[in-house]
Amino acid sequence: MSRAIKIASAWTSIVYAVCFGGVALFPDIRPLFMKYALHTETSLGGNVLTLGTFISGLIIWNIIAVLAVALFVYLTNLFKE
Repeated sequence: MSRAIKIASAWTSIVYAVCFGGVALFPDIRPLFMKYALHTETSLGGNVLTLGTFISGLIIWNIIAVLAVALFVYLTNLFKE
């Protein structure tokens, strides 16, 4: 399980950094994503891109990834043949 958590954390960190950078460089990408990927439109307000929001988002998404991997490993072990 330790290896799976390390891989999930690394993957999540890379994807999060790329997404954060994409929004920082191309702010219009957010409403386009909402429209074409989530099939919805909403007023998102202003961009809040700071070092603090980057670090807190990175921590939050890594916690989510670790919980998802833990659940996956638990269910895999539960349903072993």
